[in-house]
Amino acid sequence: MADSGSEDIAVIGNTDLTPSESENNLKNTMVEKGTSLLKRMEISVAEAEKRTGKNAVNMQETYTVYLIETRPVDAASEGTNPVPDSLWRRYSEFELLRNYLLVAYPFVVVPPLPEKRAEFVWHKLTADNMDPDFVERRRVGLENFLLRVASHPVLSNDKIFYSFLTEENGWKETVFETGFQAKADSRLKALNATFRVKNPDKRFAEMKHYSDELQSVISQLLRVRARAADRLYGVYKVHGNYGRVFSEWSAIEKEMGDGLQSAGHHMDAYAASVDDILEEEEHYADQLKEYLFYADAVRAVCRKHELTQFELEMAAQDLTSKKQQREELATGTVRTFSLKGMTSKLFGQETPEQREAKLKMLETQIEEGEELVKERNAESDEYVKSAWVDIERFKEQKDHDLREALISYAIMQISMCKKGIQVWNNAKECFSKM
Repeated sequence: MADSGSEDIAVIGNTDLTPSESENNLKNTMVEKGTSLLKRMEISVAEAEKRTGKNAVNMQETYTVYLIETRPVDAASEGTNPVPDSLWRRYSEFELLRNYLLVAYPFVVVPPLPEKRAEFVWHKLTADNMDPDFVERRRVGLENFLLRVASHPVLSNDKIFYSFLTEENGWKETVFETGFQAKADSRLKALNATFRVKNPDKRFAEMKHYSDELQSVISQLLRVRARAADRLYGVYKVHGNYGRVFSEWSAIEKEMGDGLQSAGHHMDAYAASVDDILEEEEHYADQLKEYLFYADAVRAVCRKHELTQFELEMAAQDLTSKKQQREELATGTVRTFSLKGMTSKLFGQETPEQREAKLKMLETQIEEGEELVKERNAESDEYVKSAWVDIERFKEQKDHDLREALISYAIMQISMCKKGIQVWNNAKECFSKM
């Protein structure tokens, strides 16, 4: 059980992550670079466990929980190996944490969670979210998510995130007490801003378009990979037929029998190896999926900027309208058609006292409007500055990660082809000895 009274951990720094490496290499890389929380704390999702219990509506359900383990980095450097603090979390709690981070840090490209149910699967891969292989890949993905957050120069400082790692009981209540749900922008509000903003920032518009394109090409790549996996599985398994035929043939041969039998064994081993190969491929596919989901996170930052810009434009528009009303009242002229002008014609002009009262009210509203525009401008400038810093950090991370993932995938394919060549070389040796 984690100690809720553990000392506070100071976190600083930036990160350059490599998800294409193994999960252990990923952790080691972050620690070596002295990044943020990971400079002081080792974090892992050590195992997954299936449980059964009753849900909110008192119905029986089966679900998976994940064991989070943490320990001070200093302990390892001092040669001690203390038992790590640990606690269990459900996937839904990871979702709650990420939703909180999205609202609390709208200018950050918040790392995505691994998929809740398998997508882009090939025919031998189940879409069942309780499948042990899928649960294991999701465990790796959840650990990667925690490492991403813990290495982020801003997110790793968050107290809610720290308590997620260290306090099993009462954590949900702490999250809800922040009131983050009430601060979340409605989808309708964001959509309205997207279509009505008049002066969008070109950089954010281009980044939003890029994220759409990135998501599209990665989706296509994952579909191609799924189709290739289907065909590769068939090619490998059909080699098992070579094994069967060679074995049957060996039974009717005296001189050639041993060679045919040995060649058949090589073919059987080759056919059986495809399961491990395609399971390894799934981990590379998961790395691509991470950036498929990252595209949504980038769009969220861009949409928030659109909303910030839209609110600034609305405040400026309202201020301009108020100033025009003040001028019309002061001069007694109406520049454009308005309900006010029609009312004056129908019911007569306002008295000087009424006009003076309205002018005084407008002056107050204009002062408030000028202050609001000033605040909105400052908020927009600060958002643009903070968001673009994080987008640049994300772009550098993305380029590095995807390059490494694609290189590693190519190396795996080369290795696979070499194994196939070796199998046929072995078969050739068997035939030569007949």
